[in-house]
Amino acid sequence: MDLKEVSQQFERFKAAFVKNDFDTCANLLSQLKVLLTKFRSLPPLFENTPNAVNELLLAREIYEHAVVLSVKIEDQDAFERDFFQLKPYYTDVGSRLPPSKQEYLILGLNLLRLLVQNRIAEFHTELELLSATALENPCIKHAVELEQSFMEGAYNRVLTARQTAPHETYVYFMDLLAKTVRDEIAGCSEKAYDYLSINDARQMLLFSSDQELLEYVKEEHPEWEVKNGSVIFQKAKESTPCKEIPSLQLINQTLSYARELERIV
Repeated sequence: MDLKEVSQQFERFKAAFVKNDFDTCANLLSQLKVLLTKFRSLPPLFENTPNAVNELLLAREIYEHAVVLSVKIEDQDAFERDFFQLKPYYTDVGSRLPPSKQEYLILGLNLLRLLVQNRIAEFHTELELLSATALENPCIKHAVELEQSFMEGAYNRVLTARQTAPHETYVYFMDLLAKTVRDEIAGCSEKAYDYLSINDARQMLLFSSDQELLEYVKEEHPEWEVKNGSVIFQKAKESTPCKEIPSLQLINQTLSYARELERIV
């Protein structure tokens, strides 16, 4: 299998990709990955073959499309696998290849994925590996600002950030993050209140309409009851009562420790 044949197969993949024929894309991608193993110029061998640069460029573009495909089919496991196959093309051989127009877009997507999965330590590890130029890129800055808002509890900023997403592929992870935020608020609300008016619940959960709130309750919290203009939360299980502190015993024990300490000194 030579470079030309792999390129032709990739063209078929891209034609299906444009048509949103993702089943065909997935089948062709599996074949392409097998074909790429024939190129000894690719990771992990990195042999300096006559067509090394062209093979590396083609493989990089294939894996970039694979990452975006995983977002479109909403497969986070595939995203992680394909991203780690792609990453060496940015790090290990990046200096040998022309810059990719998709690099910062995909690095930003990966940061969003880590944020959605609450892998904050890995998020910061990936961030530390980026250059100053990368950190100024809108795709990277968007993910960084989201993480800051999330950590500060500025949930309204997290939700409105969807409107300023730097690329359409970001919407998938933004929607997942919005769900995480609302689930967090919902959990706190049902512990803090017995019920809320529909208007208050809508504002609390950052929905723009009552209908959105009612759909959320139906899908995510069927245990809540909507009645007489209010959202009635499921009563939380009563906490196990704290054991009464034996105060006299504690005082006597403390005084005993004090006398022992005084005797030692």
